Amino acid sequence: MIKTPLLSCFKKGETEAGCDEAGRGCLAGPVVAAAVILPADFHHPLLNDSKQLTHKQRNTLRNIIETEAISWAVAMINNVEIDKINILNASIKAMHMATDKLTTRPSLLLIDGNRFHPYPDIPHQCIIKGDATYLSIAAASVLAKTHRDEYMLKAHLSHPQYGWDKNKGYPTKAHRQGIANHGITPLHRKSFKLTNDQMNLAI
Repeated sequence: MIKTPLLSCFKKGETEAGCDEAGRGCLAGPVVAAAVILPADFHHPLLNDSKQLTHKQRNTLRNIIETEAISWAVAMINNVEIDKINILNASIKAMHMATDKLTTRPSLLLIDGNRFHPYPDIPHQCIIKGDATYLSIAAASVLAKTHRDEYMLKAHLSHPQYGWDKNKGYPTKAHRQGIANHGITPLHRKSFKLTNDQMNLAI
């Protein structure tokens, strides 16, 4: 099966920043967003939606993107704030924060997904499966994923009972079993369903 090349831009003549997040569905840790402005002629045969890449490929691309991008930035919203404002608002806020940190001001934001709050004075375009369509969004997905994975690997050293070195905070069976056996950590999202119903049954 031949892979369709990702598109370099949504609208010619714009300075486009692709925005994406990682960690929305996790039980623990922050949600991380990235914003990336790529050169118009940027190309790399590996670049794709980060979920389609291996760990090694993502880290290879991270170095290339961070070196060759016109501007890039990453921002995190921690689990405490996620519980306060909900995961959708936290994801969007993280994208705004990443955009704030760009050293080159974009004229258009390309947002992965279908929900976003307008950023002041910069128009945006929401694109479903944008990380598999546009190079800049794919690049943002790689940075968000790799920076978040790095954070969770460090967190695993302090909380090894939950398998974060493997699941990165996502709701795997091992992670839920760790919660059932050891309770929650300060990094867990209390507004999420942290255990399976059967784990709450009195014995």
